[in-house]
Amino acid sequence: MMTHSQPSRTPLRVAVTGGTSGLGLALVEAFAARGDQVAFVARDADRVARVAHEIAGSHGIVGDVAKKEDVHAVALQIGGALGGLDVLIHNASSLGPVPLALLADTECEDFEAALATNVLGPFRLTKALLGLLAASARESGADGARAVVVNVSSDAAVTPYAGWGAYGASKAALAHLSRIWDEELRPHGVRSLAVDPGDMDTPLHALAVPGADPATLKKPEQSAAEIVALLEEHAHARRDHAGTPAA
Repeated sequence: MMTHSQPSRTPLRVAVTGGTSGLGLALVEAFAARGDQVAFVARDADRVARVAHEIAGSHGIVGDVAKKEDVHAVALQIGGALGGLDVLIHNASSLGPVPLALLADTECEDFEAALATNVLGPFRLTKALLGLLAASARESGADGARAVVVNVSSDAAVTPYAGWGAYGASKAALAHLSRIWDEELRPHGVRSLAVDPGDMDTPLHALAVPGADPATLKKPEQSAAEIVALLEEHAHARRDHAGTPAA
């Protein structure tokens, strides 16, 4: 009896920020389960060590993407751990003030904290890793299907929810930053996507809405699976486009 095996898939080299809880942890688990190489970044050294121990093949990096002085060290460790980079996922997020506050009651420092984590962190880390992403695009040749930056956004980026000002404004900036990166990097084979994973049962959501019923929220594992599937779909579309002959 003859069997037909599926063509082998080249494992991805993936970096995830905010990788020790919520969606970030679910993404680390999802990519590692596929056999991809995953480096994840988080601030708490004990939690980083625990997750790295529990998820075989993952590489934990201690750092705060909101701090300018941490970003280049984090980028160097990502490159050293993975030997390159195909997918960069900016998942780390800050709500700003907790409990949530109206803009008029938001301290400048809380607004700055949201911008530092949700906008400046992704900007700096993307910039620091552009060389590795461009190299990935060149390595994938005609496929051109691997080098992708994923910015985790929110419906608060487009809907003006009262009380979500710092978070919503920073996520709106991140979404538009993602579109501009995509326009500028596309000629070099690097794509940038903004993804809204939906309202999830995560520690961040519990901080924002303490009384929310977890049963009404998506599981982060579901959102992680959707992001992995989106990347697969995106890669297939790029391969198909690359293989289309000119008219």
